[in-house]
Amino acid sequence: MKPGSAEAKIVDAAAAAAAVRAWRAAGETVVFANGVFDRIHVGHVRHLAAARAQGTKLVVGVNGDRSAAALKGRGRPVLGARDRARLVAALRVVDRVVIFDERSADAILEHLAPDVHAKGTDYRPDTVPERPTMAALGGRTVVTGDPKRHASRELYERVRERHSQAP
Repeated sequence: MKPGSAEAKIVDAAAAAAAVRAWRAAGETVVFANGVFDRIHVGHVRHLAAARAQGTKLVVGVNGDRSAAALKGRGRPVLGARDRARLVAALRVVDRVVIFDERSADAILEHLAPDVHAKGTDYRPDTVPERPTMAALGGRTVVTGDPKRHASRELYERVRERHSQAP
């Protein structure tokens, strides 16, 4: 693997935590964002770019296949966790990607202890489930990105509808 390549950005939780500690020791502000990322779309890109703007380093947690299926329902995820992680890692604004299997990001937040947790606009700061965890860590919770009009769920529904109507 070439250093700096997308594949090199995908690390386990221990390596992600070590990177976060080193960055924080160097005065960097570390942001953590998470999601399923089953189909990367413009909303994801805008969310992650805005998340990165909240600090100087961005770690993205990608839900593993079991937790993605539990969160998104039957037939999901379409892509496996490693492929979804590769797509996220290919974005320039992303510094590290870690795959986690829990439904919520609480445990990985506790492990990494970032400065900021960024969630998408389907939340308000007061409705982010992991907000108490971030507060206990001394960090802050922010909502970043544009209004949620790009959801993968709706795209998949449009594809299914069009496919079922084909002659």
